[in-house]
Amino acid sequence: MIFCVEDDQAIRDLMLYALRAAGFEARGFSGGAAFFSALEEERPDLAMLDIMLPGEDGIEILKRLRASAATADLPVVMATARGTEYDKVLGLDLGADDYLAKPFGMLEMVSRVKAVLRRAKPRPDQEVLRSGRLELNRTAHTALADGRRLALTLKEYELLLALMERPGRVFTREQLLEAVWGTGYAGETRTVDVHIGTLRAKLGGCGACIETVRGVGYRMEARE
Repeated sequence: MIFCVEDDQAIRDLMLYALRAAGFEARGFSGGAAFFSALEEERPDLAMLDIMLPGEDGIEILKRLRASAATADLPVVMATARGTEYDKVLGLDLGADDYLAKPFGMLEMVSRVKAVLRRAKPRPDQEVLRSGRLELNRTAHTALADGRRLALTLKEYELLLALMERPGRVFTREQLLEAVWGTGYAGETRTVDVHIGTLRAKLGGCGACIETVRGVGYRMEARE
């Protein structure tokens, strides 16, 4: 199920038509109130949020989603007006998984949705990864620190996964950007730094296991 929040009814109807034609179930909402009301009844596989909405805008909706444990890892694609670089960077830094610049084609939209859903899907190999007091379960899509379940965004989860898969390996910011955000992402490497910072904060006492390698990037300490 895909939830689309778009106040322009013509655009919203076109988005829903394209998604349903591609085999997805989809529901549309004109604003945040109806969207959050629907969330109480059903959790979608992905949400598409227009930034420019009357009342509560897409950025505020995204903040609320990431602040709730129930939706902290919900994949989100933001729709931004073409040329609004600040909105795009802000959305990604707050935990959006991808963005579309308006006006966008319906084929591109469906392709982006499929790509985000593929990245969000747990991998079948090696179900549980452990490093010291950290534990990550690919199948359940959960992470624990000192036995405490973490409310991670999808990007934070994928960063932790990338680091835990190769303990001791140094990743450059560019490598992490490509691994987590994809080769088509045109943002700056500081996005990685921002997400590492929020990830460390959520890990609490285990956050020190993510080491900064000056002038290069980051690595996960190899611990038993």
